[in-house]
Amino acid sequence: MDEIKAARASGLPHSSRRQVLAGIASGLLAPVLVGSTPASASAADELRFTHAYGETVLPAPARRVVSLGYTTHDALLALGVPPVANRYWFGDYPFGAWPWAQPYLDGTEPELLKGEVSIEKVAALRPDLIVAIGSGISRAEYSVLSRIAPVLMQEARYPPYGTPWDALTRTVGRALGRSDEAERLVAATYRTFADARARNPLWAGRTAVAAYHMSGETGAFVGADTRARFLADLGFQPTPAITRIAGPDGFYGALSPEDLSPVDADILVWIAAFAMQDLVALPMRKTLRAYREGREVVASPLVAGAMSYGSVLSLPFALKALEADLTAAVDGSPETPVKSAVEAGLTS
Repeated sequence: MDEIKAARASGLPHSSRRQVLAGIASGLLAPVLVGSTPASASAADELRFTHAYGETVLPAPARRVVSLGYTTHDALLALGVPPVANRYWFGDYPFGAWPWAQPYLDGTEPELLKGEVSIEKVAALRPDLIVAIGSGISRAEYSVLSRIAPVLMQEARYPPYGTPWDALTRTVGRALGRSDEAERLVAATYRTFADARARNPLWAGRTAVAAYHMSGETGAFVGADTRARFLADLGFQPTPAITRIAGPDGFYGALSPEDLSPVDADILVWIAAFAMQDLVALPMRKTLRAYREGREVVASPLVAGAMSYGSVLSLPFALKALEADLTAAVDGSPETPVKSAVEAGLTS
């Protein structure tokens, strides 16, 4: 399904060389230098961004933005600048905005860009900024898009889909001339997580793993994955075995169906975007201490989406939805019901 492909990062779609060449030939792209600054603009007003593909220069804060990153529209919405277009990732929600982001649309109706990046569509939108952090576009595509408008990419220190939510929010905030608001949003999210840790002292020093089971494959989200980061931000540690697991992109690791012990943490969060009936029937799951001691939590499809987005808007949403169950699970008593696990049929 689309969501697990996105979690694996390297499977995400991106525009083909054919479309890039078609965009060049269409005549829609003005022959300007990448990140060039009009002579009338003062150098003091320029906004410079160094990233994996070079440097981008904005002559002034952006106002008309195309969001090509799969989750970057959340940061734009949070900062009060709804994009003119959003890149579709997964989920059936109007304009690609999930419930945590819908109130921030403020009556706007961004165009939804599905599938491969269309150079023609982006050019027709006449943006003054293209946010492509977490979009997976190539250097060649970046160069072509930069002839339409300045393009923001991830910093060189981050993988294509691995920019942390706070760094993304700050970068977008600076591009919009709203750095102060970005800092306020980041600080508020930090406080939300710090407050949750303070309310739940039993979380301290405990292990937690976000896992999946789909089409006969069981695995865990690791490293820079947003689901793994969500648990780390709450103070949880991965199990020692999970730290040694990594797939080809560093975001997830598959497990042997004969040995699920790496996910046997103090809290085991199952990502319910996948088939729960298969998980319920998974024989080796019942050999886990997490099952016997009632330590399993289920992130519903909506909450799993919020964890997957891992944005300044979605993270507080996911925490609010999961806090009670994380608290119920961590005590290790099967007598303490974990609502989501009960509802999913994991306790029978």
